Amino acid sequence: MSARPQIVLRDAVREDANALVALWAECFDASRDEGSEAFTQQSLWRQPGLAEAAAALELNLSRPDKRVILAVVDDEIVGATVCDISTLTPINLTRILIVTEIQVSPRFRRKSVALTLLSAAASYGEEHNCEIVVAAIPAHSREPHRYLTKIGFNQIAVLRAIQSTKLRSRLSTKVTNSRDTGKLIAVRRTLRRRQGEARVARPRS
Repeated sequence: MSARPQIVLRDAVREDANALVALWAECFDASRDEGSEAFTQQSLWRQPGLAEAAAALELNLSRPDKRVILAVVDDEIVGATVCDISTLTPINLTRILIVTEIQVSPRFRRKSVALTLLSAAASYGEEHNCEIVVAAIPAHSREPHRYLTKIGFNQIAVLRAIQSTKLRSRLSTKVTNSRDTGKLIAVRRTLRRRQGEARVARPRS
C-alpha cells in the first residue's frame, strides 16, 4: 500500500488559474468513463482560456463569504472545492454552507484528498455558524455520491440545468402557444354566445 501524500491546504488566488483549468480538464476527461448518463453534464463544460479563468477566479474570490480551498501535494494543485455561505431560504436566517466543485485529480483519488477538503469546508462552515452543509455534485458522479452518502449526506433537492438560449426559446414557444390557445377558446366562446343570442332572438312561428 502506497503512503498517503502530504496534503497542504490553502486558499486559491488569481495566479492559480492555469493550474485550476488543468485540474478541471483532467477531471472532465476522467468523467468520460462514467457512461452515457454523463453526457448532459459534459455538454455544459467548456474549457476556458487562461485570461477568462483568471477573471472568473478573481470575480468569485471577490464575493463575500465565498472561498475556494485548494489541496496541494508537492507544490501541485491536486484538488479543490468551493465554499459559499448562504441562508436556507431568503426569508429566514438559518445559515448554510454550500459546497460545490469537489474536484480531485484522478491520480490522487482514494488518498484522502476529498476528505481533507471537506474537513476544511466543515471548519469554515462552523466558523460562520452554519447549521447545515449542502453539497452539490454532478448527477453522473457515482463515486462522490456514494462517498457523501456514506458519511451521512442525504438527498434534499435535484438540480436541473439548461442553456439560457434554449430556455428562452422554449418558454417563448410555450407562451405563444398559450396565447394562441387562449385566443381560440375566446373565439369559440364568443361564437357560442352569439349563437345562443340568435336562438333567443329568433321569432316564433
